[in-house]
Amino acid sequence: MTGAATELRAMMQSKRREVAAATRMMPARARSTCLRIPAPFHLADKDIRNTMSAREQLHRDGYALLRQAIPMAWLAELRAAFDAGVRPSDQWPVPRGAGWRHALLDEEPMIQAVCRLPQVLAVVGELIGERFFLAQVEGREPLAGAGHQRLHRDLSEQRPGDIAHVMAYFDDYGPENGATRIVPASHRPKPDEPPFDLDDESNTVQLCGSAGDILVFDVDLVHAGSLNRLGTRRRSILISYCAETLYASYLPTRSLRGIRMGASERFEPDDFAWDSADRTTGACLGSAEA
Repeated sequence: MTGAATELRAMMQSKRREVAAATRMMPARARSTCLRIPAPFHLADKDIRNTMSAREQLHRDGYALLRQAIPMAWLAELRAAFDAGVRPSDQWPVPRGAGWRHALLDEEPMIQAVCRLPQVLAVVGELIGERFFLAQVEGREPLAGAGHQRLHRDLSEQRPGDIAHVMAYFDDYGPENGATRIVPASHRPKPDEPPFDLDDESNTVQLCGSAGDILVFDVDLVHAGSLNRLGTRRRSILISYCAETLYASYLPTRSLRGIRMGASERFEPDDFAWDSADRTTGACLGSAEA
Protein backbone atom coordinates (compact mmCIF):
# COMPACT_ATOMS: atom_id res chain seq x y z
CA MET A 1 0.00 0.00 0.00
CA THR A 2 1.34 3.46 -0.90
CA GLY A 3 2.00 6.14 1.70
CA ALA A 4 -0.85 8.22 0.30
CA ALA A 5 -3.24 5.28 0.53
CA THR A 6 -2.17 4.60 4.12
CA GLU A 7 -2.74 8.23 5.03
CA LEU A 8 -6.18 8.21 3.43
CA ARG A 9 -7.19 5.03 5.24
CA ALA A 10 -6.07 6.58 8.54
CA MET A 11 -8.14 9.67 7.73
CA MET A 12 -11.15 7.46 7.04
CA GLN A 13 -10.81 5.70 10.37
CA SER A 14 -10.65 9.02 12.22
CA LYS A 15 -13.77 10.24 10.39
CA ARG A 16 -16.02 7.23 10.98
CA ARG A 17 -17.76 8.79 13.95
CA GLU A 18 -18.40 11.91 11.89
CA VAL A 19 -19.96 9.81 9.13
CA ALA A 20 -22.33 8.16 11.57
CA ALA A 21 -23.23 11.52 13.13
CA ALA A 22 -23.84 13.06 9.72
CA THR A 23 -26.11 10.19 8.72
CA ARG A 24 -28.21 10.61 11.87
CA MET A 25 -28.76 14.25 10.90
CA MET A 26 -30.13 13.50 7.42
CA PRO A 27 -33.67 14.66 6.60
CA ALA A 28 -36.35 11.99 6.87
CA ARG A 29 -37.95 13.08 3.62
CA ALA A 30 -36.86 14.96 0.53
CA ARG A 31 -38.13 18.52 0.01
CA SER A 32 -41.73 18.77 -1.14
CA THR A 33 -40.68 20.55 -4.36
CA CYS A 34 -39.12 17.32 -5.66
CA LEU A 35 -40.50 13.95 -6.57
CA ARG A 36 -40.91 11.95 -3.40
CA ILE A 37 -37.91 9.90 -2.37
CA PRO A 38 -38.62 7.47 0.46
CA ALA A 39 -36.61 7.74 3.64
CA PRO A 40 -33.46 5.61 3.27
CA PHE A 41 -33.54 2.16 4.83
CA HIS A 42 -30.94 0.52 7.04
CA LEU A 43 -29.48 -2.59 5.45
CA ALA A 44 -29.59 -4.49 8.74
CA ASP A 45 -33.29 -3.74 9.41
CA LYS A 46 -34.94 -7.12 8.79
CA ASP A 47 -38.39 -5.61 9.23
CA ILE A 48 -37.92 -3.61 6.03
CA ARG A 49 -35.74 -5.77 3.77
CA ASN A 50 -32.67 -7.95 4.07
CA THR A 51 -29.24 -7.65 2.50
CA MET A 52 -30.07 -10.01 -0.35
CA SER A 53 -33.15 -8.02 -1.39
CA ALA A 54 -31.10 -4.81 -1.28
CA ARG A 55 -28.62 -6.41 -3.69
CA GLU A 56 -31.48 -7.50 -5.92
CA GLN A 57 -32.89 -3.98 -5.90
CA LEU A 58 -29.50 -2.54 -6.84
CA HIS A 59 -29.06 -4.88 -9.80
CA ARG A 60 -32.68 -4.43 -10.88
CA ASP A 61 -32.64 -0.62 -10.75
CA GLY A 62 -28.99 -0.08 -11.71
CA TYR A 63 -28.28 2.55 -9.07
CA ALA A 64 -28.22 3.37 -5.37
CA LEU A 65 -28.60 6.74 -3.69
CA LEU A 66 -26.54 6.97 -0.50
CA ARG A 67 -28.07 9.62 1.71
CA GLN A 68 -25.63 11.90 3.59
CA ALA A 69 -22.73 9.56 2.86
CA ILE A 70 -20.25 12.45 3.01
CA PRO A 71 -19.72 13.75 6.55
CA MET A 72 -21.13 17.25 6.94
CA ALA A 73 -17.84 18.37 8.48
CA TRP A 74 -16.09 17.65 5.17
CA LEU A 75 -18.34 19.74 2.93
CA ALA A 76 -16.78 23.17 3.44
CA GLU A 77 -13.33 21.84 2.53
CA LEU A 78 -14.70 19.93 -0.45
CA ARG A 79 -16.46 23.03 -1.79
CA ALA A 80 -13.30 25.09 -1.34
CA ALA A 81 -11.27 22.44 -3.21
CA PHE A 82 -13.81 22.48 -6.03
CA ASP A 83 -13.73 26.27 -6.38
CA ALA A 84 -9.92 26.38 -6.26
CA GLY A 85 -9.72 23.69 -8.96
CA VAL A 86 -12.00 25.32 -11.53
CA ARG A 87 -10.22 25.71 -14.88
CA PRO A 88 -11.53 27.39 -18.06
CA SER A 89 -12.19 25.15 -21.01
CA ASP A 90 -8.98 26.05 -22.85
CA GLN A 91 -6.83 24.91 -19.93
CA TRP A 92 -7.89 21.27 -20.30
CA PRO A 93 -6.16 18.84 -22.69
CA VAL A 94 -9.48 18.48 -24.50
CA PRO A 95 -11.76 21.57 -24.28
CA ARG A 96 -14.71 21.09 -21.97
CA GLY A 97 -18.30 21.83 -22.92
CA ALA A 98 -19.80 25.29 -22.55
CA GLY A 99 -22.28 25.95 -19.78
CA TRP A 100 -20.37 24.05 -17.10
CA ARG A 101 -17.69 24.68 -14.51
CA HIS A 102 -15.07 21.94 -14.58
CA ALA A 103 -12.69 21.49 -11.65
CA LEU A 104 -9.33 19.74 -11.69
CA LEU A 105 -9.07 18.24 -8.22
CA ASP A 106 -8.12 14.58 -8.52
CA GLU A 107 -5.02 14.95 -6.31
CA GLU A 108 -6.82 16.65 -3.42
CA PRO A 109 -6.62 14.40 -0.31
CA MET A 110 -10.21 15.07 0.77
CA ILE A 111 -11.52 14.32 -2.72
CA GLN A 112 -9.58 11.06 -2.67
CA ALA A 113 -11.11 10.29 0.72
CA VAL A 114 -14.61 10.65 -0.74
CA CYS A 115 -13.61 8.26 -3.54
CA ARG A 116 -12.65 5.70 -0.88
CA LEU A 117 -15.68 5.90 1.39
CA PRO A 118 -16.36 2.26 2.32
CA GLN A 119 -20.08 2.39 1.54
CA VAL A 120 -19.33 3.75 -1.93
CA LEU A 121 -16.75 1.04 -2.62
CA ALA A 122 -19.19 -1.60 -1.37
CA VAL A 123 -21.85 -0.61 -3.92
CA VAL A 124 -19.30 -0.11 -6.73
CA GLY A 125 -17.84 -3.56 -6.00
CA GLU A 126 -21.29 -5.12 -6.12
CA LEU A 127 -22.01 -3.49 -9.49
CA ILE A 128 -18.67 -4.29 -11.14
CA GLY A 129 -18.40 -7.72 -9.54
CA GLU A 130 -14.62 -8.10 -9.83
CA ARG A 131 -11.36 -6.41 -8.86
CA PHE A 132 -11.52 -2.72 -9.81
CA PHE A 133 -9.61 0.55 -9.69
CA LEU A 134 -10.33 4.25 -9.32
CA ALA A 135 -9.93 5.65 -12.84
CA GLN A 136 -10.94 9.32 -12.73
CA VAL A 137 -12.53 12.05 -10.64
CA GLU A 138 -13.47 15.50 -11.92
CA GLY A 139 -15.57 18.38 -10.63
CA ARG A 140 -18.64 19.50 -12.59
CA GLU A 141 -21.24 22.19 -12.02
CA PRO A 142 -23.97 23.45 -14.40
CA LEU A 143 -24.07 27.22 -14.82
CA ALA A 144 -27.26 29.28 -14.66
CA GLY A 145 -29.45 28.57 -17.67
CA ALA A 146 -27.30 25.58 -18.72
CA GLY A 147 -26.73 21.94 -17.82
CA HIS A 148 -29.58 20.24 -19.70
CA GLN A 149 -28.53 17.02 -21.40
CA ARG A 150 -30.35 14.57 -23.61
CA LEU A 151 -30.83 11.17 -22.02
CA HIS A 152 -27.83 8.95 -22.70
CA ARG A 153 -25.77 5.97 -21.58
CA ASP A 154 -22.04 6.31 -20.87
CA LEU A 155 -21.56 2.70 -22.03
CA SER A 156 -19.48 -0.18 -20.70
CA GLU A 157 -16.41 -1.31 -22.65
CA GLN A 158 -15.66 -5.05 -22.69
CA ARG A 159 -18.75 -6.42 -20.93
CA PRO A 160 -21.94 -5.02 -19.38
CA GLY A 161 -21.21 -3.56 -15.96
CA ASP A 162 -17.43 -3.25 -16.16
CA ILE A 163 -17.61 0.45 -15.23
CA ALA A 164 -19.49 2.20 -12.43
CA HIS A 165 -19.98 5.94 -12.10
CA VAL A 166 -20.53 7.98 -8.95
CA MET A 167 -21.92 11.48 -8.48
CA ALA A 168 -21.06 13.03 -5.10
CA TYR A 169 -23.03 16.20 -4.39
CA PHE A 170 -21.46 19.10 -2.48
CA ASP A 171 -24.62 21.27 -2.58
CA ASP A 172 -28.34 20.60 -2.26
CA TYR A 173 -29.73 19.46 -5.62
CA GLY A 174 -33.11 19.25 -7.27
CA PRO A 175 -35.08 20.16 -10.41
CA GLU A 176 -34.36 23.88 -9.94
CA ASN A 177 -30.57 23.66 -10.13
CA GLY A 178 -29.75 20.93 -12.61
CA ALA A 179 -29.95 17.67 -10.67
CA THR A 180 -29.45 14.31 -12.37
CA ARG A 181 -32.32 12.55 -14.14
CA ILE A 182 -32.29 8.75 -14.34
CA VAL A 183 -34.39 5.97 -15.87
CA PRO A 184 -34.39 3.12 -13.32
CA ALA A 185 -33.80 -0.41 -14.66
CA SER A 186 -32.72 0.88 -18.08
CA HIS A 187 -29.17 -0.52 -17.87
CA ARG A 188 -29.97 -4.12 -18.88
CA PRO A 189 -32.59 -4.17 -21.65
CA LYS A 190 -34.15 -7.53 -22.40
CA PRO A 191 -33.09 -9.24 -25.65
CA ASP A 192 -36.52 -8.75 -27.23
CA GLU A 193 -36.89 -5.17 -25.99
CA PRO A 194 -36.93 -2.41 -28.65
CA PRO A 195 -34.09 0.14 -28.56
CA PHE A 196 -34.54 2.74 -25.84
CA ASP A 197 -35.92 6.04 -27.15
CA LEU A 198 -33.55 8.62 -25.67
CA ASP A 199 -36.14 11.35 -26.32
CA ASP A 200 -38.77 9.56 -24.22
CA GLU A 201 -38.83 11.09 -20.73
CA SER A 202 -41.96 9.26 -19.55
CA ASN A 203 -40.05 6.94 -17.19
CA THR A 204 -37.50 9.49 -16.05
CA VAL A 205 -37.02 10.16 -12.34
CA GLN A 206 -35.68 13.55 -11.24
CA LEU A 207 -33.41 13.11 -8.24
CA CYS A 208 -33.26 15.61 -5.41
CA GLY A 209 -31.61 15.71 -2.03
CA SER A 210 -29.02 17.31 0.20
CA ALA A 211 -25.34 18.11 0.08
CA GLY A 212 -23.45 14.99 1.07
CA ASP A 213 -25.60 12.54 -0.91
CA ILE A 214 -23.87 10.17 -3.34
CA LEU A 215 -25.39 8.51 -6.40
CA VAL A 216 -23.75 5.24 -7.54
CA PHE A 217 -24.90 3.83 -10.88
CA ASP A 218 -24.13 1.31 -13.56
CA VAL A 219 -22.45 2.99 -16.53
CA ASP A 220 -25.17 1.70 -18.88
CA LEU A 221 -28.02 3.30 -16.90
CA VAL A 222 -29.87 5.92 -18.96
CA HIS A 223 -29.38 9.30 -17.30
CA ALA A 224 -28.79 13.01 -17.96
CA GLY A 225 -28.10 16.35 -16.33
CA SER A 226 -30.88 18.94 -16.06
CA LEU A 227 -31.23 22.67 -16.57
CA ASN A 228 -30.00 24.89 -13.75
CA ARG A 229 -32.99 27.22 -13.85
CA LEU A 230 -32.27 29.21 -10.69
CA GLY A 231 -28.49 29.44 -11.05
CA THR A 232 -27.85 28.24 -7.50
CA ARG A 233 -24.66 26.30 -6.83
CA ARG A 234 -24.72 22.58 -7.63
CA ARG A 235 -21.13 21.45 -7.23
CA SER A 236 -20.42 17.75 -7.58
CA ILE A 237 -17.70 15.33 -8.55
CA LEU A 238 -18.05 12.59 -11.15
CA ILE A 239 -16.02 9.51 -10.22
CA SER A 240 -15.29 6.57 -12.51
CA TYR A 241 -14.33 3.07 -11.33
CA CYS A 242 -13.29 0.38 -13.83
CA ALA A 243 -12.77 -3.36 -13.75
CA GLU A 244 -9.08 -4.19 -13.64
CA THR A 245 -9.34 -5.76 -17.10
CA LEU A 246 -9.76 -2.24 -18.55
CA TYR A 247 -6.49 -0.90 -17.14
CA ALA A 248 -4.41 -1.41 -20.30
CA SER A 249 -6.91 0.47 -22.49
CA TYR A 250 -7.32 3.16 -19.82
CA LEU A 251 -3.64 4.15 -19.63
CA PRO A 252 -3.34 5.80 -23.08
CA THR A 253 -6.38 8.03 -22.36
CA ARG A 254 -5.14 9.53 -19.09
CA SER A 255 -3.42 12.57 -20.59
CA LEU A 256 -6.42 13.41 -22.77
CA ARG A 257 -8.67 13.38 -19.71
CA GLY A 258 -6.32 15.54 -17.62
CA ILE A 259 -5.81 12.77 -15.06
CA ARG A 260 -2.89 13.36 -12.69
CA MET A 261 -3.61 10.96 -9.80
CA GLY A 262 -2.13 7.49 -9.61
CA ALA A 263 -4.33 4.53 -10.48
CA SER A 264 -2.28 1.59 -9.23
CA GLU A 265 -4.40 0.82 -6.15
CA ARG A 266 -6.81 -2.09 -6.52
CA PHE A 267 -10.04 -2.78 -4.66
CA GLU A 268 -11.57 -6.21 -4.08
CA PRO A 269 -15.38 -6.35 -3.81
CA ASP A 270 -15.12 -8.84 -0.93
CA ASP A 271 -13.16 -6.28 1.11
CA PHE A 272 -16.20 -4.00 1.24
CA ALA A 273 -19.07 -6.28 2.18
CA TRP A 274 -22.45 -4.64 2.47
CA ASP A 275 -22.92 -5.54 6.12
CA SER A 276 -19.47 -4.29 7.17
CA ALA A 277 -19.91 -1.03 5.26
CA ASP A 278 -23.23 -0.55 7.02
CA ARG A 279 -21.83 -1.16 10.49
CA THR A 280 -18.83 1.07 9.86
CA THR A 281 -20.60 4.13 8.51
CA GLY A 282 -24.29 3.89 9.26
CA ALA A 283 -24.82 4.29 5.50
CA CYS A 284 -28.32 3.98 4.12
CA LEU A 285 -29.53 3.12 0.66
CA GLY A 286 -32.48 4.98 -0.84
CA SER A 287 -34.25 4.62 -4.14
CA ALA A 288 -36.18 7.25 -6.05
CA GLU A 289 -39.69 6.70 -7.25
CA ALA A 290 -42.41 8.85 -8.71
